[in-house]
Amino acid sequence: MARGEHRYVCQSCGTVHGKWAGRCDGCGAWNTLAEETAPAAVPKGLKSGAGQRLELVGLTGAGEMPSRLKTGIEELDRVFGGGLVEGSAILIGGDPGIGKSTIVLQASAALAAAGERVAYVSGEESVEQIRLRARRLGVTESSMELAAATSVRDIVQTFDRPGAPALLVIDSIQTMYVDSIESAPGTVTQLRTSAHELIRLAKRRGTTLLLIGHVTKDGQIAGPRVLEHMVDAVLYFEGERGLQFRILRAVKNRFGAANEIGVFEMAEAGLIEVRNPSALFLAEHDAGISGAAVFAGMEGTRPILVEIQALVGRSPPGTPRRTVVGWDGARLAMLLAVLEARCGLAIGERDVYLNVAGGLRISEPGADLAVAAALLSSLLDRPVPRATVLFGEVGLAGEVRAVGQAAARLKEAAKLGFERAILPAAQATGRGEAKERLIASTTVKRLRELVEVFGVASSAH
Repeated sequence: MARGEHRYVCQSCGTVHGKWAGRCDGCGAWNTLAEETAPAAVPKGLKSGAGQRLELVGLTGAGEMPSRLKTGIEELDRVFGGGLVEGSAILIGGDPGIGKSTIVLQASAALAAAGERVAYVSGEESVEQIRLRARRLGVTESSMELAAATSVRDIVQTFDRPGAPALLVIDSIQTMYVDSIESAPGTVTQLRTSAHELIRLAKRRGTTLLLIGHVTKDGQIAGPRVLEHMVDAVLYFEGERGLQFRILRAVKNRFGAANEIGVFEMAEAGLIEVRNPSALFLAEHDAGISGAAVFAGMEGTRPILVEIQALVGRSPPGTPRRTVVGWDGARLAMLLAVLEARCGLAIGERDVYLNVAGGLRISEPGADLAVAAALLSSLLDRPVPRATVLFGEVGLAGEVRAVGQAAARLKEAAKLGFERAILPAAQATGRGEAKERLIASTTVKRLRELVEVFGVASSAH
């Protein structure tokens, strides 16, 4: 076989270049090209009669729904969509020290304790290090099997046989390598090939494959994006290391709802699931302080109430500061412009600080109305009306738009003792549900009507 030629592959997007360059033409990243040896070219064209006809079937059939493995950790099973699907491939990413290996070890031990065969292969730690962590977590009595290896060939040779484990954990995929490829472990070619071989093994033997992945400084899983397309589910661990709360979010799931979250608390004995996240995020909420509003949001299929805090202060001459934690900074800038242009409030020249309490990141536009209420409360130094939740999207014309799943949001608010909801006027279903739940509802059609809730007449023209 002819020897492969040298090429340069972008370690961020996988684009192949014929020569080295400082900037990748595919994704625009700088200093990401690494030299690799290309495999020998495959002869072009298909020989006559070499293939076989595909058997085409219809949408209806007698196939059964795939069975699921319950880990016994309800928050984790919720994110998976009801449990681990047999033969599926799952990728978990997160910052170093966030708790990826901890939660995977706890779930693996729980499955092994339930009688399933579980294998944990680590390419970063020795067997003794894994045993030390298991001792700290109190799961040493589990029948889980351990191994320290990085060769994909050895892993496939070990498990590609009858009686394969129900769950195979690889920690981490960036340390795995295929010996027929000359590239170093962690490069695009090695990542893609290693993941492909392991996924083929999982599909062939009906084994659930759980891959742990490193993330880059931007928070994305290291390696080519094709790695996320190859697997059935992609989960991210979120949270600040200084806080005890961790959030596991499903950004892709072929067997469940995307954007579903599970909430955990980091303790000395490992990660403890939080059954009622809304109560956790609102534990220190003080209704009598200005600059705080409670947002009734949705994360996947779960309603969550979270406190949004804002501080609007005087700015020295120059460019005012905008500091945002847990929300989109560009959306904050848009909302400030709408408040100034449509409501006549002089807020653009002031420093603005916005924070989502508890370390949760909010991405849905339904938080606009709650953020606006927190900003108005801080600017006017008047607290939001007591026991009130808010939700609604704000447009550039100052209109307040309806959001989905209003009934679930209001039901969660009523369960936690809230008595009033401020919501979009177009939320007809939401108004009916609010009456059923004995929550008084105030509807707003324009953002300036929210200003009037604080007892201030809007000066918008």
